[in-house]
Amino acid sequence: MKKTGIINHSISEVIASMGHYQKIVICDAGFPIPPHVKRIDVSLTPGMPAFMDVLKTILVELCVEDVIIAEETGLYSPQRLEEITTLFPEINPTFVPHTEFKEQSKTAIACIRSGEVTPYSNIILVSGVTY
Repeated sequence: MKKTGIINHSISEVIASMGHYQKIVICDAGFPIPPHVKRIDVSLTPGMPAFMDVLKTILVELCVEDVIIAEETGLYSPQRLEEITTLFPEINPTFVPHTEFKEQSKTAIACIRSGEVTPYSNIILVSGVTY
């Protein structure tokens, strides 16, 4: 049995397999996950697990070079945007319209669906390298 880190098999496997510039999406409960992208659904009830809990857990193991956020996040959920950007003090996020965000999610390795119900609680994490 794994002693530390993420114990969810599917999430651990995806992170371990990611290369430079590959993308993973963490999304809210209502996000339209593209049918061909690996779906890792960790939602239990509305709000559980919370988007921020899932994001913080992923960041323990994933080297992130860039983040992509829908422009609408700041408009409809400014507190959520502040919570997200606080986690990435060294990165200037790329902001795109939500329609483009959905298009970019089609190139992700996987989408992790949280139970979050706060509007626009979605992020694309672009993998970096540790060396």
